[in-house]
Amino acid sequence: MSDSALNLNSIERTFRQGRNRLEVLRGVDLDLKAGEIVALVGPSGSGKSTLLQIAGLLEKADAGEITVSGHAGTSLNDDGRTMLRRHNIGFVYQYHHLLPEFSAVENIAIPQIIAGRGRAEAKDRATEMLEWLGLTDRASHRPARLSGGEQQRVAIGRALINAPKLLLADEPTGNLDPHTADAVFDMLMKLVRGAGLAALVATHNPALAARMDRTVTLDEGRLV
Repeated sequence: MSDSALNLNSIERTFRQGRNRLEVLRGVDLDLKAGEIVALVGPSGSGKSTLLQIAGLLEKADAGEITVSGHAGTSLNDDGRTMLRRHNIGFVYQYHHLLPEFSAVENIAIPQIIAGRGRAEAKDRATEMLEWLGLTDRASHRPARLSGGEQQRVAIGRALINAPKLLLADEPTGNLDPHTADAVFDMLMKLVRGAGLAALVATHNPALAARMDRTVTLDEGRLV
């Protein structure tokens, strides 16, 4: 069985602006192994976020093949793509996107409930995750009562609670001050390493990129 968590083969994506065509991705190839953490770098506007959206089956490519944990995702309908995401992919964004009306423990429990886990078990597992994140005393706090670093740690816990095979992170520390960013990234690396999953992390921070297993650069629509 292949140990590939993500395989992108000849991915293309073009946007139209009036009469102009903007070729954002021009035959992108990438193979990401289980347990591998890869930094995705490139200038602003180079298409890093588009690539992550396509890899996460949130946006469709114009051409090419996407395989996630051995499952072909390109030809799936919307329901099939949703199910593949739900059970195999976790997402962390630059902004935490926590639900403001729910507590920290509830925000982590919700993805489990959506995936079919019972409410009591989901809350117990969410509580365990908060302990791992060092946020036990923040369990009942809503996002507005959490610091930026705490909000992002909850977002990481939410992304990992369903034990995905692949984590996609788009500037996960971009909204944080340098000290907090380092602490949050340390936590992210620890959890990803401990779980043995693959991670593709877009970042502008060369110091963070240097701490990952390897770096790929998006340059003129291709990975180098």
